Amino acid sequence: MMSSPRRKLAELPIDARAFDLLSLTMALVLGLHSTHLPWWLSIALALTLGWRWWQRRRQSGRVPRWLKLPLLALLTLAVIVQYGGIFGREPGAALAVGLLILKLLETETVRDVRVGISFACFALMTALLFDQGLIATVVVALGLLPALATLRALEPGQLPTSLPRSLLPALALSTAALPLALLAFLLVPRLSSPLWGAPSPNQARTGLSDSMSPGNFTDLLTDDHPAMRVNFEGAPPPADLRYFRAYVMWNYDGRSWRYVDARHVQARETAAIEVGSSIQYQISLQPTQQRVLPTLDVPLQAPAQARLQPDREVMADKPVNDQLSYQLRSALQYRLQPVLDERSQRLGLRLPTGFNPRTLALAAQWRERYGSDNAAIVQAALNLFHDGGFRYTLAPAPLGRNAVDDFLFDTREGFCEHYSSAFTVLMRAAGIPARVVTGYQGGYWNKYADYLLVRYSDAHAWSEVWLTGRGWVRIDPTGAVRPERISLGAAAAAGDQLAWYRNDWLQGLRNRWDIVNRWWDQGVIGFDALRQRGLLTPFGIRDTDTATLGVLLAISSVLFIAIGLAWALLRRQPRDPLRGALRELERKLARKGIARRPAEGPQHYLSRAARALPGQRGELARLMRSYLELRYAHDEPPTEPLRAFLHAVRDFRIGNVVK
Repeated sequence: MMSSPRRKLAELPIDARAFDLLSLTMALVLGLHSTHLPWWLSIALALTLGWRWWQRRRQSGRVPRWLKLPLLALLTLAVIVQYGGIFGREPGAALAVGLLILKLLETETVRDVRVGISFACFALMTALLFDQGLIATVVVALGLLPALATLRALEPGQLPTSLPRSLLPALALSTAALPLALLAFLLVPRLSSPLWGAPSPNQARTGLSDSMSPGNFTDLLTDDHPAMRVNFEGAPPPADLRYFRAYVMWNYDGRSWRYVDARHVQARETAAIEVGSSIQYQISLQPTQQRVLPTLDVPLQAPAQARLQPDREVMADKPVNDQLSYQLRSALQYRLQPVLDERSQRLGLRLPTGFNPRTLALAAQWRERYGSDNAAIVQAALNLFHDGGFRYTLAPAPLGRNAVDDFLFDTREGFCEHYSSAFTVLMRAAGIPARVVTGYQGGYWNKYADYLLVRYSDAHAWSEVWLTGRGWVRIDPTGAVRPERISLGAAAAAGDQLAWYRNDWLQGLRNRWDIVNRWWDQGVIGFDALRQRGLLTPFGIRDTDTATLGVLLAISSVLFIAIGLAWALLRRQPRDPLRGALRELERKLARKGIARRPAEGPQHYLSRAARALPGQRGELARLMRSYLELRYAHDEPPTEPLRAFLHAVRDFRIGNVVK
């Protein structure tokens, strides 16, 4: 049985250009995924790809099976050791990228390249499971260009060109597909949950944690990604009132502070509040995989599908897996829990035994010195931080078992976690009810779009102490060491450690760019099934069902295809100089009565003309041979022979015709 031409084509060996483009495609896939792959795996796969590219440039041929099979087993074992299995978003992506690189080891034929490109395009799309931001999406789209260029390089008769020229047709194809992609984005029915099932626990940035130990804010304080955006009704509050409450922590074990969910303890009533002034605002919160909803200072109520906790934190009914917008009203001037119940007082004074003896002794001295004047003790602690040689730094020295003692009397360096924890322990040791509050403080007011941008780097911790007649009062001991942290933000507090971050030009650029990111989050990532159903509301259709979307998609696709077909049929064909030269020669011969007959080929026609012009038979024979060679021996006529043929036709003069 003879093989079909299609099968023979699939088994043809590939040239160096196709292999180079395929290698570039796989390198882009590896680069996109390297941000979430283990560093050692990224380096190993990069070395494997580079070695295979170098090896094939020296000599074509598949890598021996005795080398491929151990590498495959080693890749699978490495993924299992790293992730504990091969199922899930992270291990699945690592295994897919690794298999893609190993596929290059056996790529030698057209079929191999097509399989590799298909797999590479799938791996490109999986990068969007980790980041769906504007830049990530554009990079994924650009990653398709070398893939399309590779497929085009497999077409017969392709002439070698430079890499940029190889990518231009792929760019044109991608641009032409944008309208259809937009239609699919708008009209393909949205699903209520992703096709790949429940998201991984680490799919979103987790932000704040429900526990706090000195030092575990470091990753957040250096994370520049947006945590939330806040729109206010009217003027925004001043910088020293931009405290966003997340967790109120009572439990302290000598090292860590922890939030205890009200669902797991004896019920307490929501803390009473006397409101002086309040403000209305809306928060657009990025996914966190947590239930806590940050609120400005002290919220007066909970939004829909959320509950107000006893200490006026707000907890959603389910984790925030997608971007969430909610409206709130919060008090800016207030008295929170003017009367402290006995249980709350016990919680606010509880300290573990056997920890921080020097701290306890210092607090006892203050109590003895100031007696019942709790406000004076609070001020004494703030004076200690202000005048005691303390330093704000994001890279503090490690602390031992008696962490507060080590911090207050030895290292004297740290950031908000260290100061709020030490201050709260001092207050409790002096007999003043106190607790730690974590959340965000500050943010950048984007004057171009009138919203407050709060980044993960604005994460903050402060204290609340209960004072007679005033209730719970916010005390931020970090401000006693670094006032710039409160008035100018986290980057200003870091001083020289983040000097580049404070550059006015850079901050202005970042704020302008965040407007684009906000539009992308709201218009693209936030385009869910609910917004899709309201797509036709401006046209009088309140709820667009799946059938209507399908009909609209079908009609739009037909119209798009019809427009593309009409453009292809009506566009001007590119000028063919060889055909034009032949027609010029035909016109010259026709004037002497040697017209070309219908369905007469160029070879037969020029042979007949040579018989009719015996004096120019040799010249016509040369023109015929040149034309046939230029037309049929090359995919594209070579420049110099084509130019010579054009000159020969132009200079051709006809003599007497033999009848």
